[in-house]
Amino acid sequence: MKPEQIDDLLKRTLADSRVSRGEKKILRAMVDEQEGDPQKLAFLHHRAFELARQELIGPDAIQVLEWLEGVVKAFKEPAPLEMPDVAAYFSPGADCLDEITSLFRRARKRIDVCVFTITDNRIVEEMVQAHQRKVTMRVITDDDKSLDRGSDIDRLQDLGVPVRKDRSRHHMHHKYAVFDGRITLTGSYNWTRSAAEYNEENIVVSEDARLSTIFTAHFEQLWKEIA
Repeated sequence: MKPEQIDDLLKRTLADSRVSRGEKKILRAMVDEQEGDPQKLAFLHHRAFELARQELIGPDAIQVLEWLEGVVKAFKEPAPLEMPDVAAYFSPGADCLDEITSLFRRARKRIDVCVFTITDNRIVEEMVQAHQRKVTMRVITDDDKSLDRGSDIDRLQDLGVPVRKDRSRHHMHHKYAVFDGRITLTGSYNWTRSAAEYNEENIVVSEDARLSTIFTAHFEQLWKEIA
C-alpha cells in the first residue's frame, strides 16, 4: 500500500474523531499487509501521529487525541487466533468407526498407528488400501494382543507394513494415530468390532499442530525403544 493510500484511509477514520469497529478491522488489515516488518509498522504509527499533530491546532484537540488512541490500539491488537478443528465421537454405533476409516481414506503421505489391538476388518481394509496407495505406514501394537484370535497384525506385516510389538510383560495400551503429521486421533476406542457395536467408547480427532507434534514425538520414541 502506497503512503498516500495509508494517509487516505487514516483520514477517513479521523473524519468523526473516533475509531469504529469496522474501522478497526481496516486498520488491522493495514497491519497485516506489513507482514511484521518493524520499519513499515513504525511508518504506520508515524503517519497516524502526523495527522493528529496537524489537527491538534484546531478546536477539536481532545477528540483527535481520542481518535489517535483508538488507532494505536488497533495497530497493537493482535488478530484473533483461529482455533484448530477438533471433534469427538462415541460408541456404540458407527460414528467412531466411520471417522477412523475416513481418516485412512483421506491420508496421502504418512500414517503412524499406535493401538493396543486391531481386529476390526473394516478398519484393516482401509489400512491395506492406504498401504497400496503408497502411503507410508507404521504400526505399534501389544505383543500379547497380536496373538488374539482375529488379530490382523500378521496380515499387515505380510503385506509389508512395518510393525513393532512391545516385548514387555505389561501392556502397550495406547490407542492413537497421527495422519499426515497433522491430524491426531486418540481416545479409549480399541479397533475392534466390540468397541463399535457394544462398548461405551470415544475418540477425539484434532488438527492442533502442537498435539500432532507431541504424539509424533512419542511414537518415534516408542518405535526406537521396541526396535
